[in-house]
Amino acid sequence: MTKMPPLSRPSLFFTLVGIALFLLASTATAAEYVSVLKDGVNIRSGPDAKKEILWTVFKGFPLQVTSRQGKWAQVVDFEGDKGWIATELLAKQKTVIVKADTANLRVGAGKDYEIVAEVKHGVVFKPLAKEGDWVKVQHTDGTTGWILGKLLWPS
Repeated sequence: MTKMPPLSRPSLFFTLVGIALFLLASTATAAEYVSVLKDGVNIRSGPDAKKEILWTVFKGFPLQVTSRQGKWAQVVDFEGDKGWIATELLAKQKTVIVKADTANLRVGAGKDYEIVAEVKHGVVFKPLAKEGDWVKVQHTDGTTGWILGKLLWPS
């Protein structure tokens, strides 16, 4: 039986650093997207109810969580605006918002399908399915259809 020489301190250090980096890379999570639970929720300048209100959002509005601090989440919206929101006002349900000036809602996943409706900038949908570059969505009024993914955020 062959004996292995003991690891020297430098090689042990670099081995442990390599393992730590591997674990960090393998546990990295995808971006966290959430939606707002109710109408009239304030996005604030900091993680405190006394901080300045930057803007107000409506039920279903999609946000990306970039960090958390206590019961607050730092978020960014589809236009790149940043602020803070109380986590109790967030739902795990993902929604998407039209980021283009207008988008065609179609009966199928492709430009050759009939247009159901023309959708304006800022309209929110629940994503149902994805087929290639197209996303099947549903509006709160029950209307469903397909929109080209690059016209939605998050895509």
